[in-house]
Amino acid sequence: MSSRPDRMVRWPEVRELTGISRTTAWREIRGGRFPNPVKLTTHSVAWRQSEIESWIASRSSTRRIEGGA
Repeated sequence: MSSRPDRMVRWPEVRELTGISRTTAWREIRGGRFPNPVKLTTHSVAWRQSEIESWIASRSSTRRIEGGA
């Protein structure tokens, strides 16, 4: 495991990495299916890059199983 701190990513990068809309992200957060953001200031949030990468990996493995490939 890496000893460096987890990188925080803001929404534009989360969108680029995941390909989902802001509305979908918040819907998935409310449903417990997407990582929760971390509040940085009164008006800003970010996500832990490791959690976003884990979410992407879990989606990839789920699609392989569902698709039968």
